[in-house]
Amino acid sequence: MNHDCADHHHRVLVINTGSASTKIAVYEGCESAHLLWSQLLEHSAVGSALFDGTSSQLEARADAILKCLAEKGEAGDGLDAVVARGGALRPMPGGVYLIDEALVDDVTNRPALQHAANYSPPIAFRLASERNIPAYLLDPITVDEFEPLARFSGLPQVPRLSRLHALSVRSTARKAAEALGHPLTEVNIIVAHLGSGISIAAVKKGRMVDVNGADDEGPFSPERSGSVCASDVAAMCFSGEFSEDDLVRKLCRRSGLLAHLGTADARDIEKMIQSGDTHALVVSEAMFYGIAKEIGAMATVLSGDVDAIAITGGLAHWPRLVDYVTARCKFLAPIQLYPGENEMEALATGALRALVGLEPVKRYEPASGGANG
Repeated sequence: MNHDCADHHHRVLVINTGSASTKIAVYEGCESAHLLWSQLLEHSAVGSALFDGTSSQLEARADAILKCLAEKGEAGDGLDAVVARGGALRPMPGGVYLIDEALVDDVTNRPALQHAANYSPPIAFRLASERNIPAYLLDPITVDEFEPLARFSGLPQVPRLSRLHALSVRSTARKAAEALGHPLTEVNIIVAHLGSGISIAAVKKGRMVDVNGADDEGPFSPERSGSVCASDVAAMCFSGEFSEDDLVRKLCRRSGLLAHLGTADARDIEKMIQSGDTHALVVSEAMFYGIAKEIGAMATVLSGDVDAIAITGGLAHWPRLVDYVTARCKFLAPIQLYPGENEMEALATGALRALVGLEPVKRYEPASGGANG
């Protein structure tokens, strides 16, 4: 359904759950989102447990959101939609999805992996149902738009999986396309999302056709190991030093800059470099080198037909990183910079585009069925 933007701006509530906190915000707009207010809700009673699907967890978070809405004067009927960060659903094409009972059942009882984002859809569905408004999610972490050749690894039992910061990647690609003056479906963009984890994706005419696995592949990041020697990891598995959970935690949360330098904070590392710490400089440049190399790899996925390279995420605030990557990669395509995290704005923009008919709303097919793409 289309609406005249000159006559009516919509208001949407955005919900983005973390392991022990929830970000919420209200945006207003039509085709683009304007922030009205935002709030970070800490859940001290929840602790740092990942999603376990328990009703007490969901109720505690939902109640905290309702209390905040009341305090902000948003307890009435002023909202037009609720939009949630997508959880770990089955592999599915990207886009805007209506949150319904089937989707909530899948993410609650059959998540693809344990992830704090799994809280968001059930909470959004509850709050939207109480107000008789739609609840949406878009571009969850399990978006899969890989081309066939990208799925193969050298081990048939371990295919490559699409695991990326899909929400950030697509919204940044859309901004890059707009800066070029073209629809996203007409351009090829390489997006480098650089945060505690790193996703470097080839976005081909709007589809994320290949990416380094954000937890398992590519350059090392502030906290993650990136690609490492498989035989050495196998030896660690049987060393008796690690349980499975311990080793996964080490690879995905306690590696990278943190393991080398004792901190994952780029601001602290820059201070170390400025004070003459040559080891901090070398380790940082090794990460930058890996990022540039992965961008180059994605250029080959696009056969060299690259319209722009867009850098986003918290690390895009680090001039040293941006300068290094730009120097290595500018021969491939113009560099565009979109520093910071943009998840909340991206969620709001997707919901607004759905409300005014600029973005098709898809229906989720449960795990036993196929995607409605």
